[in-house]
Amino acid sequence: MKKIVRIATVVLALSMSLSIVAGCKKDKKDDGKLKVGISIPTLQEERWARDKDTMEKACQDAGIEFVSNVADLDAQKQKAQCENMISEGIDVLILAPHDAAAAAAIVEDAAASGVKVISYDRLITATDKLDIYLSFDNVKVGELQGEYFVNNVDKGNIVILSGDPEDNNAKLFKEGAMNKLQPKIDSGDYVVLNEQACQDWKAEEAMKHVEAALNKSTDIVGVLAPNDGTAGGSIQALNKEGLAGSVVVTGQDAELAAAQRIMAGEQSMTVFKDTRELGKEAIKIAQDMFAEKEIKTDGQVVSNGVKDVPSVLLTPVSVDADNLKSVLIDSGYLKEADVMK
Repeated sequence: MKKIVRIATVVLALSMSLSIVAGCKKDKKDDGKLKVGISIPTLQEERWARDKDTMEKACQDAGIEFVSNVADLDAQKQKAQCENMISEGIDVLILAPHDAAAAAAIVEDAAASGVKVISYDRLITATDKLDIYLSFDNVKVGELQGEYFVNNVDKGNIVILSGDPEDNNAKLFKEGAMNKLQPKIDSGDYVVLNEQACQDWKAEEAMKHVEAALNKSTDIVGVLAPNDGTAGGSIQALNKEGLAGSVVVTGQDAELAAAQRIMAGEQSMTVFKDTRELGKEAIKIAQDMFAEKEIKTDGQVVSNGVKDVPSVLLTPVSVDADNLKSVLIDSGYLKEADVMK
Protein backbone atom coordinates (compact mmCIF):
# COMPACT_ATOMS: atom_id res chain seq x y z
CA MET A 1 0.00 0.00 0.00
CA LYS A 2 2.79 2.42 0.94
CA LYS A 3 4.49 1.62 -2.37
CA ILE A 4 1.30 2.50 -4.25
CA VAL A 5 1.00 5.79 -2.34
CA ARG A 6 4.64 6.65 -3.10
CA ILE A 7 4.10 5.97 -6.82
CA ALA A 8 0.92 8.05 -6.81
CA THR A 9 2.80 10.89 -5.10
CA VAL A 10 5.59 10.80 -7.68
CA VAL A 11 3.07 10.77 -10.55
CA LEU A 12 1.22 13.71 -9.00
CA ALA A 13 4.47 15.63 -8.53
CA LEU A 14 5.49 14.99 -12.14
CA SER A 15 2.05 16.04 -13.30
CA MET A 16 2.26 19.29 -11.34
CA SER A 17 5.77 19.91 -12.68
CA LEU A 18 4.61 19.43 -16.27
CA SER A 19 1.66 21.74 -15.63
CA ILE A 20 3.99 24.44 -14.34
CA VAL A 21 6.28 24.09 -17.40
CA ALA A 22 3.27 24.19 -19.73
CA GLY A 23 1.93 27.21 -17.88
CA CYS A 24 5.25 29.05 -18.23
CA LYS A 25 5.35 28.29 -21.93
CA LYS A 26 1.82 29.60 -22.34
CA ASP A 27 2.65 32.81 -20.49
CA LYS A 28 5.71 33.24 -22.68
CA LYS A 29 4.17 32.59 -26.11
CA ASP A 30 0.39 32.73 -25.81
CA ASP A 31 -0.27 35.80 -23.70
CA GLY A 32 -1.43 37.71 -26.78
CA LYS A 33 1.37 40.27 -26.56
CA LEU A 34 4.07 40.66 -29.16
CA LYS A 35 7.69 40.69 -28.04
CA VAL A 36 10.30 41.81 -30.58
CA GLY A 37 14.06 41.31 -30.57
CA ILE A 38 16.21 43.84 -32.45
CA SER A 39 19.82 43.08 -33.41
CA ILE A 40 21.97 45.60 -35.27
CA PRO A 41 25.62 45.22 -36.24
CA THR A 42 27.18 48.47 -35.02
CA LEU A 43 26.70 52.03 -33.82
CA GLN A 44 29.89 53.30 -35.47
CA GLU A 45 27.78 54.66 -38.35
CA GLU A 46 25.14 57.31 -37.75
CA ARG A 47 22.48 55.48 -39.77
CA TRP A 48 22.45 52.41 -37.46
CA ALA A 49 21.80 54.61 -34.43
CA ARG A 50 18.85 56.09 -36.32
CA ASP A 51 17.52 52.62 -37.21
CA LYS A 52 17.74 51.45 -33.60
CA ASP A 53 16.06 54.58 -32.23
CA THR A 54 13.27 54.43 -34.83
CA MET A 55 12.42 50.79 -34.14
CA GLU A 56 12.52 51.21 -30.37
CA LYS A 57 10.25 54.27 -30.55
CA ALA A 58 7.84 52.45 -32.89
CA CYS A 59 7.65 49.59 -30.36
CA GLN A 60 7.06 52.02 -27.49
CA ASP A 61 4.33 53.86 -29.40
CA ALA A 62 2.57 50.58 -30.20
CA GLY A 63 2.94 49.17 -26.69
CA ILE A 64 5.16 46.34 -27.95
CA GLU A 65 7.63 44.72 -25.60
CA PHE A 66 11.12 44.70 -27.08
CA VAL A 67 14.75 43.98 -26.37
CA SER A 68 17.62 45.31 -28.49
CA ASN A 69 21.32 44.55 -28.83
CA VAL A 70 24.32 45.90 -30.73
CA ALA A 71 26.87 43.36 -32.00
CA ASP A 72 29.85 45.73 -32.23
CA LEU A 73 30.95 44.22 -35.57
CA ASP A 74 31.32 40.77 -34.01
CA ALA A 75 29.42 37.88 -35.62
CA GLN A 76 29.88 35.57 -32.61
CA LYS A 77 28.69 38.26 -30.23
CA GLN A 78 25.64 38.81 -32.41
CA LYS A 79 24.86 35.10 -32.38
CA ALA A 80 25.12 34.92 -28.58
CA GLN A 81 22.94 38.01 -28.17
CA CYS A 82 20.28 36.59 -30.50
CA GLU A 83 20.33 33.24 -28.69
CA ASN A 84 19.67 35.11 -25.45
CA MET A 85 16.77 37.04 -26.98
CA ILE A 86 15.26 33.82 -28.35
CA SER A 87 15.54 32.20 -24.93
CA GLU A 88 13.85 35.27 -23.39
CA GLY A 89 10.74 34.52 -25.44
CA ILE A 90 10.73 36.93 -28.36
CA ASP A 91 8.17 36.24 -31.08
CA VAL A 92 9.91 38.07 -33.95
CA LEU A 93 13.62 38.78 -34.46
CA ILE A 94 14.60 41.81 -36.54
CA LEU A 95 18.16 40.95 -37.53
CA ALA A 96 20.60 43.18 -39.41
CA PRO A 97 23.53 40.77 -39.76
CA HIS A 98 27.16 41.69 -39.35
CA ASP A 99 28.11 38.58 -41.35
CA ALA A 100 25.45 37.54 -43.88
CA ALA A 101 26.43 33.86 -44.05
CA ALA A 102 27.25 33.39 -40.35
CA ALA A 103 23.83 34.79 -39.44
CA ALA A 104 22.21 31.75 -41.11
CA ALA A 105 22.85 29.82 -37.86
CA ILE A 106 20.84 32.43 -35.95
CA VAL A 107 17.92 32.01 -38.36
CA GLU A 108 18.06 28.22 -37.94
CA ASP A 109 17.99 28.57 -34.14
CA ALA A 110 15.07 31.00 -34.34
CA ALA A 111 13.08 28.74 -36.66
CA ALA A 112 13.59 25.78 -34.32
CA SER A 113 12.08 27.87 -31.51
CA GLY A 114 9.16 29.13 -33.59
CA VAL A 115 10.56 32.66 -33.85
CA LYS A 116 10.01 34.56 -37.11
CA VAL A 117 13.00 36.41 -38.58
CA ILE A 118 13.04 39.66 -40.56
CA SER A 119 16.36 40.14 -42.35
CA TYR A 120 16.71 43.89 -41.83
CA ASP A 121 18.43 45.99 -44.51
CA ARG A 122 21.12 43.33 -45.06
CA LEU A 123 20.19 39.98 -46.59
CA ILE A 124 21.00 36.85 -44.58
CA THR A 125 22.34 34.16 -46.90
CA ALA A 126 22.78 30.37 -46.86
CA THR A 127 19.50 29.39 -45.17
CA ASP A 128 16.06 28.37 -46.40
CA LYS A 129 14.44 29.22 -43.07
CA LEU A 130 14.46 33.01 -43.50
CA ASP A 131 10.94 34.44 -43.40
CA ILE A 132 11.29 37.85 -45.05
CA TYR A 133 13.81 40.42 -46.22
CA LEU A 134 13.21 44.15 -45.65
CA SER A 135 15.52 46.66 -47.27
CA PHE A 136 15.87 49.14 -50.08
CA ASP A 137 16.46 48.16 -53.68
CA ASN A 138 20.20 47.85 -53.13
CA VAL A 139 21.15 47.19 -56.74
CA LYS A 140 19.31 50.45 -57.47
CA VAL A 141 21.37 52.19 -54.76
CA GLY A 142 24.54 51.20 -56.62
CA GLU A 143 23.03 52.22 -59.94
CA LEU A 144 22.25 55.69 -58.56
CA GLN A 145 25.89 56.03 -57.48
CA GLY A 146 27.15 54.75 -60.84
CA GLU A 147 24.73 56.94 -62.78
CA TYR A 148 25.88 60.07 -60.99
CA PHE A 149 29.50 59.03 -61.51
CA VAL A 150 29.29 58.53 -65.30
CA ASN A 151 27.19 61.70 -65.71
CA ASN A 152 29.87 63.75 -63.97
CA VAL A 153 33.13 61.97 -64.85
CA ASP A 154 33.96 61.78 -68.55
CA LYS A 155 37.42 60.20 -68.66
CA GLY A 156 40.43 59.58 -66.46
CA ASN A 157 41.87 57.64 -63.55
CA ILE A 158 39.38 56.39 -60.96
CA VAL A 159 39.23 54.41 -57.70
CA ILE A 160 36.55 51.80 -57.08
CA LEU A 161 35.76 50.95 -53.46
CA SER A 162 33.19 48.49 -52.13
CA GLY A 163 31.85 47.70 -48.67
CA ASP A 164 32.61 44.91 -46.24
CA PRO A 165 33.09 41.60 -48.10
CA GLU A 166 30.92 39.74 -45.55
CA ASP A 167 27.97 42.07 -46.15
CA ASN A 168 25.74 40.89 -49.00
CA ASN A 169 24.54 44.46 -49.53
CA ALA A 170 28.08 45.45 -50.47
CA LYS A 171 27.91 42.99 -53.37
CA LEU A 172 24.56 44.39 -54.49
CA PHE A 173 25.73 48.01 -54.31
CA LYS A 174 28.80 47.21 -56.38
CA GLU A 175 26.77 45.19 -58.87
CA GLY A 176 24.52 48.18 -59.47
CA ALA A 177 27.39 50.65 -59.73
CA MET A 178 29.35 48.46 -62.13
CA ASN A 179 26.28 48.18 -64.37
CA LYS A 180 26.97 51.83 -65.12
CA LEU A 181 30.78 52.01 -64.84
CA GLN A 182 31.84 48.85 -66.66
CA PRO A 183 31.09 50.12 -70.20
CA LYS A 184 33.35 53.15 -69.55
CA ILE A 185 36.07 50.87 -68.19
CA ASP A 186 35.78 48.53 -71.18
CA SER A 187 36.02 51.45 -73.61
CA GLY A 188 39.17 52.74 -71.93
CA ASP A 189 37.56 55.99 -70.80
CA TYR A 190 38.15 54.99 -67.19
CA VAL A 191 41.45 53.62 -65.91
CA VAL A 192 41.06 51.92 -62.53
CA LEU A 193 44.03 52.78 -60.31
CA ASN A 194 42.77 50.76 -57.34
CA GLU A 195 39.77 48.51 -56.70
CA GLN A 196 39.36 47.34 -53.11
CA ALA A 197 36.81 46.28 -50.50
CA CYS A 198 36.68 48.19 -47.20
CA GLN A 199 36.68 45.84 -44.22
CA ASP A 200 33.82 46.64 -41.83
CA TRP A 201 33.01 49.70 -43.96
CA LYS A 202 35.74 51.58 -42.10
CA ALA A 203 36.72 55.08 -43.19
CA GLU A 204 40.38 54.34 -42.50
CA GLU A 205 40.21 51.43 -44.94
CA ALA A 206 38.95 53.76 -47.66
CA MET A 207 41.63 56.33 -46.83
CA LYS A 208 44.31 53.64 -47.10
CA HIS A 209 43.07 52.44 -50.50
CA VAL A 210 42.78 55.95 -51.94
CA GLU A 211 46.28 56.79 -50.64
CA ALA A 212 47.57 53.70 -52.47
CA ALA A 213 45.99 54.98 -55.68
CA LEU A 214 47.43 58.45 -55.15
CA ASN A 215 50.88 56.90 -54.82
CA LYS A 216 50.43 55.69 -58.40
CA SER A 217 49.07 59.00 -59.69
CA THR A 218 47.60 62.18 -58.23
CA ASP A 219 45.67 62.63 -61.45
CA ILE A 220 42.41 61.13 -60.17
CA VAL A 221 38.99 62.25 -61.39
CA GLY A 222 36.63 60.10 -59.34
CA VAL A 223 36.23 57.79 -56.34
CA LEU A 224 33.32 55.38 -56.19
CA ALA A 225 32.81 55.22 -52.41
CA PRO A 226 30.03 52.83 -51.33
CA ASN A 227 28.80 54.80 -48.29
CA ASP A 228 29.31 58.08 -46.48
CA GLY A 229 31.84 56.69 -44.03
CA THR A 230 34.13 55.48 -46.81
CA ALA A 231 33.48 58.73 -48.69
CA GLY A 232 34.79 60.61 -45.65
CA GLY A 233 37.93 58.46 -45.52
CA SER A 234 38.47 58.95 -49.26
CA ILE A 235 38.16 62.73 -48.91
CA GLN A 236 40.71 62.71 -46.08
CA ALA A 237 43.22 61.07 -48.42
CA LEU A 238 42.37 63.46 -51.26
CA ASN A 239 42.66 66.44 -48.94
CA LYS A 240 46.29 65.60 -48.16
CA GLU A 241 47.03 66.17 -51.84
CA GLY A 242 44.85 69.27 -52.10
CA LEU A 243 42.36 67.40 -54.30
CA ALA A 244 39.24 67.45 -52.12
CA GLY A 245 36.48 69.18 -54.04
CA SER A 246 38.01 68.58 -57.46
CA VAL A 247 37.34 64.82 -57.49
CA VAL A 248 33.88 63.25 -57.77
CA VAL A 249 33.16 61.17 -54.64
CA THR A 250 29.96 59.18 -54.19
CA GLY A 251 28.34 58.06 -50.95
CA GLN A 252 25.27 56.56 -49.29
CA ASP A 253 23.21 56.90 -46.08
CA ALA A 254 22.65 60.69 -46.04
CA GLU A 255 24.64 61.15 -42.84
CA LEU A 256 24.93 64.64 -41.38
CA ALA A 257 28.70 64.76 -41.99
CA ALA A 258 28.10 63.78 -45.63
CA ALA A 259 25.46 66.49 -46.07
CA GLN A 260 27.93 69.02 -44.65
CA ARG A 261 30.63 67.81 -47.06
CA ILE A 262 28.21 68.02 -49.99
CA MET A 263 27.33 71.62 -49.17
CA ALA A 264 31.05 72.38 -48.74
CA GLY A 265 31.73 70.92 -52.20
CA GLU A 266 33.91 68.04 -51.00
CA GLN A 267 31.53 65.10 -51.43
CA SER A 268 29.53 64.97 -54.65
CA MET A 269 26.45 62.96 -53.70
CA THR A 270 24.87 60.50 -51.32
CA VAL A 271 21.98 58.06 -51.56
CA PHE A 272 19.14 58.68 -49.13
CA LYS A 273 17.53 55.57 -47.66
CA ASP A 274 14.96 56.86 -45.21
CA THR A 275 15.66 54.70 -42.17
CA ARG A 276 12.63 56.23 -40.46
CA GLU A 277 10.41 54.46 -42.96
CA LEU A 278 12.50 51.27 -42.88
CA GLY A 279 12.37 51.02 -39.10
CA LYS A 280 8.62 51.66 -38.94
CA GLU A 281 8.03 49.10 -41.69
CA ALA A 282 10.03 46.50 -39.75
CA ILE A 283 7.78 46.87 -36.70
CA LYS A 284 4.64 46.82 -38.88
CA ILE A 285 5.81 43.57 -40.52
CA ALA A 286 6.56 42.11 -37.07
CA GLN A 287 3.01 42.95 -35.97
CA ASP A 288 1.53 41.39 -39.11
CA MET A 289 3.64 38.25 -38.64
CA PHE A 290 2.47 37.90 -35.05
CA ALA A 291 -1.15 38.36 -36.14
CA GLU A 292 -0.56 35.85 -38.95
CA LYS A 293 -1.53 38.43 -41.57
CA GLU A 294 -0.27 38.29 -45.14
CA ILE A 295 2.79 40.48 -45.76
CA LYS A 296 2.45 42.56 -48.92
CA THR A 297 5.57 42.09 -51.03
CA ASP A 298 4.08 42.79 -54.48
CA GLY A 299 5.60 39.47 -55.53
CA GLN A 300 9.16 40.65 -54.95
CA VAL A 301 11.78 38.05 -54.02
CA VAL A 302 15.55 38.19 -53.57
CA SER A 303 17.69 35.06 -53.72
CA ASN A 304 19.90 34.44 -50.70
CA GLY A 305 21.70 31.58 -52.43
CA VAL A 306 19.36 28.80 -51.35
CA LYS A 307 15.94 30.46 -51.29
CA ASP A 308 13.99 33.16 -53.09
CA VAL A 309 13.16 35.21 -50.01
CA PRO A 310 9.89 37.22 -50.00
CA SER A 311 11.04 40.84 -49.94
CA VAL A 312 9.79 44.32 -49.15
CA LEU A 313 12.05 46.81 -50.93
CA LEU A 314 11.75 50.58 -50.43
CA THR A 315 12.94 53.16 -52.96
CA PRO A 316 16.27 55.02 -52.52
CA VAL A 317 16.82 58.63 -53.64
CA SER A 318 19.95 60.24 -55.11
CA VAL A 319 20.94 63.47 -53.30
CA ASP A 320 23.41 66.17 -54.31
CA ALA A 321 23.75 69.89 -53.61
CA ASP A 322 20.80 70.69 -55.90
CA ASN A 323 18.15 68.69 -54.05
CA LEU A 324 19.66 68.22 -50.57
CA LYS A 325 17.42 70.85 -48.98
CA SER A 326 14.18 69.52 -50.45
CA VAL A 327 14.95 65.85 -49.74
CA LEU A 328 16.83 65.89 -46.42
CA ILE A 329 16.02 69.18 -44.70
CA ASP A 330 12.44 69.88 -45.73
CA SER A 331 11.51 66.27 -44.84
CA GLY A 332 12.86 66.79 -41.32
CA TYR A 333 15.54 64.13 -41.67
CA LEU A 334 18.29 66.66 -41.02
CA LYS A 335 18.22 70.17 -39.54
CA GLU A 336 19.32 73.04 -41.75
CA ALA A 337 21.25 74.68 -38.90
CA ASP A 338 23.29 71.48 -38.45
CA VAL A 339 23.96 70.99 -42.16
CA MET A 340 25.07 74.59 -42.68
CA LYS A 341 27.50 74.67 -39.72
